[in-house]
Amino acid sequence: MSTVTLLIHVVMMLTMPVLMVGWVNRTKSLWAGRRGPGLLQSGWDLLRLLHKQPVFSVVISPLFRAGAWVVLAASLLAALIAPMLGSAAPLQFSHDFIVFAYTLGLARLFLMLSALDVGSSFEGMGAAREAAFSTFIEPALFLLIGTACLATGQTSFASLIGHWHQAPDFPWLVAPAVAVLFVLLQAEAARVPVDDPLTHLELTMVHEVMILDHSGPELAAMQFAGAMKMTIYAGLIAALLNPFDVSTQPFAGVVASLLIMAGVAVAVGCVESLTARLRMPYVPYYLMGASVLAALCLGATTLLVVRT
Repeated sequence: MSTVTLLIHVVMMLTMPVLMVGWVNRTKSLWAGRRGPGLLQSGWDLLRLLHKQPVFSVVISPLFRAGAWVVLAASLLAALIAPMLGSAAPLQFSHDFIVFAYTLGLARLFLMLSALDVGSSFEGMGAAREAAFSTFIEPALFLLIGTACLATGQTSFASLIGHWHQAPDFPWLVAPAVAVLFVLLQAEAARVPVDDPLTHLELTMVHEVMILDHSGPELAAMQFAGAMKMTIYAGLIAALLNPFDVSTQPFAGVVASLLIMAGVAVAVGCVESLTARLRMPYVPYYLMGASVLAALCLGATTLLVVRT
């Protein structure tokens, strides 16, 4: 990976979370007939939280204070592994997608532990729901990666994305892969219809209830980590749909990637504006649908590989 591409990747992972949230909020505002906040408003909100004095419960342990920063660090590490620009990533090695998946799993674990450390049954309810939802959605990522491994014969995350378009027998895989990644985005970033980041109804809260006791810089870390997860999956979708190779056409590739990520943010905003949050019993079926779709792709790819 060239130095310029590395620099672009790092700048994207630090700035795009703010812009992604801004595009989502602006889209939702336009659907509601309002002008809405500026694209950088979430960034100003994060700066405001960084200057606030945090308030902590008297029953917490050091685990609670460390939890937000572990979640943020794990999200940043996952962003360094994710090939958001296509065929290259700052951290690239054989079977790095396993590290990617379990790095996000580590972030989810500390998010739940921080919620449980408060000693609130309310936040414990949110942690239990998060654990259940992650059980239904995690197979989708591994099944999709397994499909890509069979189709391309590669073993690193960036190579899988980079060689996907070079697999002439598997162009049909792009559409279902994008659909699976979009559901993963909704689940990881706590977006509608899996979760509603703006809800305050006790019976439907999942992610928001787990960070109710966070404030100040810790709350900023949690919010930026959530936006980072949305950016990671939007970047993976952009890498699959990007018609340009960043290594040979850097300018066109980066511009196309940014435009596609903006389109993903607009799609997220449209979904949140035009659909309601699913009732809690139906969320597992929605998440399992992504895993079933990924499993069907894996089965079909396996049959094609065996025949050839």
